[in-house]
Parts: sequence; structure tokens; C-alpha cells
Amino acid sequence: MPEFERLRRLRGNKSLRDLFAETVLMPRHFVYPVFVKDGLSKPEPISAMPGQHRYSPDMMPELAGEVAGHGVGAVLLFGLPDKKSPGAESCYDPDGVVQRSIRLIKESVPEVLVMTDVCVCAYTDHGHCGLLAGTRVDNDTTLEVLAEMAVSHAQAGADVVAPSSMMDGQVAALREALDANNLSEVPVMGYSAKFASAYYGPFREAADSAPSFGDRASYQHDARNARHSEREILSDDAEGADILMVKPGLAYLDVLCRARQLTRKPLAVYNVSGEYSMLKAASQAGLLDERKVILETLTAFRRAGADLIITYHALEASAWLTSN
Repeated sequence: MPEFERLRRLRGNKSLRDLFAETVLMPRHFVYPVFVKDGLSKPEPISAMPGQHRYSPDMMPELAGEVAGHGVGAVLLFGLPDKKSPGAESCYDPDGVVQRSIRLIKESVPEVLVMTDVCVCAYTDHGHCGLLAGTRVDNDTTLEVLAEMAVSHAQAGADVVAPSSMMDGQVAALREALDANNLSEVPVMGYSAKFASAYYGPFREAADSAPSFGDRASYQHDARNARHSEREILSDDAEGADILMVKPGLAYLDVLCRARQLTRKPLAVYNVSGEYSMLKAASQAGLLDERKVILETLTAFRRAGADLIITYHALEASAWLTSN
């Protein structure tokens, strides 16, 4: 009999497999995205995302308690304002829907880490991620608004601000504004490699943020380009981002691996709405084992190099992990 490695020896039973597992998945690795909207008497279901809801600010203490109880690492807030305008003025209103939500979470469950999305797409009447000059997104004018929005979030008590507009220089603009307002301790999480992806479809419904004309291909990454995304990651790193991100996750695991090799900074991946809804639909149709496939997917993000996973599965996955 020829000699060969008996690699199965270390897979013979669950105890052996657990002992030698290279990748660890825990609730603290998750960030739970939350949509906040005024005027709700109860959580509002999001039809495109089974199991997900919009919440009003007054519901934040109860939700934050649930998040803390599951051991989830953080929440990431997205606002749906009452008023949309060309200049997105409501995004930096000190009494805006996100700002009030932050304060309520910090007053009730201060240990919950609050991250906030810094983008104007839900606040503009045209749905683009920047202010317009005619039909063109004006990069530099948008930077001023994003900086003001981030400062308002941080002043309300946000622990981390995360610019997702994909404007050139957005991390540097936020860092400069935060430092100038005595908020130098607030970290910035850059949406460093955010691709123009069809996987965002359900999110557009959830956040009421679909563009009214055109698309976002001029400012989000081209899905065909990996080297260009490396330039964006390195740019955010150089501008002072404390955390870097790849978005989406499943179709971009190669980019996530590249990012892990480029930096020693914390790395996040966004397990986006389309990925969530796709697994939910397949599970509900009886095609997949929901628990197993979700945990396998989240483990893949960790294995590829992510320190944080922004995922709508955060609460259910945490319950599964802690029930083992």
C-alpha cells in the first residue's frame, strides 16, 4: 500500500473538528443594520427582506436591548427622513431621525456600539448619493454635506461613522471635520470597495433610496475591476479610515481576500440585502437548510479575512451560535 497522508484523522469527530477549526464565528463579529423611520406605531415589515423591519426612534431602546442580549457587536443605522430635498438638508438636522435614534440607544443601552451610515441617497429628492450639478453628481459639494452629516451623528453620540456615498475624498473630509469639532476619537469606517451591484435591490425598497434617473455606476465600483478596488482601499487607508470595507460580500470574496493582504487595519464586509433575501427565498422554498447555509456563508466571510460582518442575519445567527 503506498504511503499517503491520513488527513481525515483530524476530522473524525466533532470534538476534533472544533479543536482544530481555523476560523471562529461569534456574535461579536456581527453588525446589525437597522432602518429608522418616524411615524410608526409598530415595526414595519420590509416585503423584499423577510424578517426585517423599519423601526421608529422610540423603538430603539427595546431593539438595542435585544441586540445586546444576543451579544451582537454593533448596530448600523440608516435613516428614512420625512423630508427629501435637492440639498439633503435633513441629513444633518440635530433632531433628525438618525440623530434621535442614536441618543435613545445611548441613553437606554449605552454599551451597544452605534455605527451610522453617512450618505445622502435617502435624503435627496432624486435618490443619488450626492448633490447634483445639473444631472451630474457633484463630488466636492457633496463632501461638505457628508462632513456635516457625520459631525451631527457623532455629536448625537455615534461611536463610528461610515461614509457610503463613494465620493472621492470622503474619508479625508469626514476625518478633517470630526477633528475640527473635537471629535477626533470617533472612528471612520470607509465603504472602501463598494461595487455597483444588482445585489442591492431589496435595500432600495427598505431605505426608499432608489435613484429617480440613471444609476450609480459613475461613483460606485465597476464589478469587473479588482485592481481598481485595491486603489480605493489604499486611498481610504491613506486618508485615515480606521476600518475598511468590501461590499457586497458573496460575489466579491476575491476582493475581500485581496483587501486582507493589503492592510492590517480592521476589515469589514457587508453581507447585503440581495444576499440575505436570496438565502431566505431558497430556504423558504425548501431548497436549502437555512441555519446551515447562513452560518456557512458568514463563516466564509470570516475565513476570507473579515473582522466584522455587517449582516441582516445578525440576530438569528447569534441565537444559533449561542444555542450550540
